[in-house]
Amino acid sequence: MKKRLIQFFTIAAVCTSLAACDLLTNTVNQAASLANLANCEYNLKNVSNLQVAGVNVKSLTNGNINASDVLKLTSALVSKKVPMDMNVNIDIKNPTDKNAALTAMDWILDINNSQFAQGNSTKNYTVTKNATTTVPLGVNTDLYSMFSKDGINSLKTFVSSFKNDGTSSKVGLRIKPSLNVGSYVVPMPNYIKVEKKVGGTTKS
Repeated sequence: MKKRLIQFFTIAAVCTSLAACDLLTNTVNQAASLANLANCEYNLKNVSNLQVAGVNVKSLTNGNINASDVLKLTSALVSKKVPMDMNVNIDIKNPTDKNAALTAMDWILDINNSQFAQGNSTKNYTVTKNATTTVPLGVNTDLYSMFSKDGINSLKTFVSSFKNDGTSSKVGLRIKPSLNVGSYVVPMPNYIKVEKKVGGTTKS
């Protein structure tokens, strides 16, 4: 009986040790993935599904504004709610030979070089080694405070600043990716300004 107890406790100790080793290995791998995020390069690919108060902004930039669009925008101003929704598609290039990963991403929306809104995404992504992964980031806010004084004319001026790829010189985005390491959420130390680069990428 005593021999069996010794065997049991020995096996239990080995199992506990293996579990601890697995946990340690997993934590180390997560930490390495977080470190790789700092080595990645970030580029604003384009902006899709851009809508202001339910109006497709691309149709406005193409000069196709119609009476229905004007009615939607005007009604939004009257109701004091001018929602803007868009998917910002970010290319993340991983130049290393190991995968990077993120489990959340904080964002800050700048309009006319001033912080206007902020939010958070909690979707998981793996940025494959030696490859580029496109991460869509859903950004939404209410623009009423921008146009409450100047009304529909200022709103038209704003939407006319957007190009066919959904980008605008008036609108900027900063991001801060983070990763779960063990039981902790570890963010990158600084926000990264994501810009449209021709022939290159924005490095973190």
